[in-house]
Amino acid sequence: MRIALFVTCLNDTFYPRTGIAVVKVLEKLGCEVEFPKAQTCCGQPMWNNGFTPEARVLARKMITVFEEAQYVVTPSGSCAAMVREHYEQAFEHDAVWRDRARRLAAKTYEFVEFLDRVLKVDLTELGVRWEGKAAYHYSCHLRALGIKADDPQRIMRQVEGLDVMPLDKQEQCCGFGGTFAMKYPDISGAMVNDKVSCIQAADCDAVISNDAGCTMNIAGACRRAGEAKRFITLAEVIAEGMGLMDKGE
Repeated sequence: MRIALFVTCLNDTFYPRTGIAVVKVLEKLGCEVEFPKAQTCCGQPMWNNGFTPEARVLARKMITVFEEAQYVVTPSGSCAAMVREHYEQAFEHDAVWRDRARRLAAKTYEFVEFLDRVLKVDLTELGVRWEGKAAYHYSCHLRALGIKADDPQRIMRQVEGLDVMPLDKQEQCCGFGGTFAMKYPDISGAMVNDKVSCIQAADCDAVISNDAGCTMNIAGACRRAGEAKRFITLAEVIAEGMGLMDKGE
């Protein structure tokens, strides 16, 4: 099975370990992974702010770079949702590019979704072990992909030694929303502080968050509140639990 990794801007810049973990896990599961070097932004920031022509330029680039891949996998629900939910809409008046966008969307998956729905992995059979108590943050964009809050947690419960701790208001937005946090800082700040309060009450050592934007927002708020939690993606948990990566700090 051939996989093209779409690593995304935030992961590439701030959380490169996530991309490394995704590659290691997929290769361990028998996939052939390539990283198209010509990839850039998917265009989501432009699209969300109404710069539709600029978003189309990046969407055309994305489609051209990835359309020959068997599958496209990304460790970002928000970027996967941009491709799946909005690319066809961006080219609604261009039949050729709309069809190309539709074909790309059909084979683009968020990483945990790919493990669950395509590879159908059972981590208990693979002996994955990761010791710790972790709460899970369910990012908003996963809804656009049809991923329910319990879907990633079902995968998490297959990891021996991992205690999944209940998180109050789990499905509540963290308040990031890209430029929403800059345009409405008071509202965004109140939302993320509420999320921090829930994390403080969760009796966890770590927070599993699979969207880099959410991670940046919540982790920063936790640091400012003096709350020392390790933020980690499920890809890293699995990679560490398989012995493919040292347990990071």
